[in-house]
Amino acid sequence: MEITKKEPEMVPYLALALGALLAFLDQIVKLAVHRWLRPLGDFPLIDGVLHLTYLENRGMAFGMMQGQKWLLIWVTAFVLLLLIAAIIFGKIRHTSTLVTTSIIIGGGVGNLIDRVYRGYVIDYINLEIIHFAIFNLADICVTCGTAVLLVLLAREMLAEEKARKQAAKGA
Repeated sequence: MEITKKEPEMVPYLALALGALLAFLDQIVKLAVHRWLRPLGDFPLIDGVLHLTYLENRGMAFGMMQGQKWLLIWVTAFVLLLLIAAIIFGKIRHTSTLVTTSIIIGGGVGNLIDRVYRGYVIDYINLEIIHFAIFNLADICVTCGTAVLLVLLAREMLAEEKARKQAAKGA
């Protein structure tokens, strides 16, 4: 659904509020993890399947770029500013794309706060059954939001191409 003139101009700001809410929730969870899980190190929710495991990640996804704190901070901040500006200046028009972009922003801000404040990102979700990287709520927001955004953009491009072909047939 595309935002029209009839809809309130507040929609982009509500989308940004969603991002802020997700960043806030991420930080609340990380505070709890730091306080209660850090001393334990690991807590099995479903033994051998899903554990809460405290990890201080000084890199990015899958432990890449370890120790590159300032580069990660600047790149993340730049991307977040671009996404926020795109929302504020109306470059993102579809509600589904707005919501998805806001989810990405929320996750990015959550991890950015960790990098600036702590110097590392707190990760805690450990899918032991598949020996996957340990991750957090912000990572889920960024990863899933990006995947959904790519699908939405591909769908939009296909629809535009179809409309262009139909218009060319009619001309």
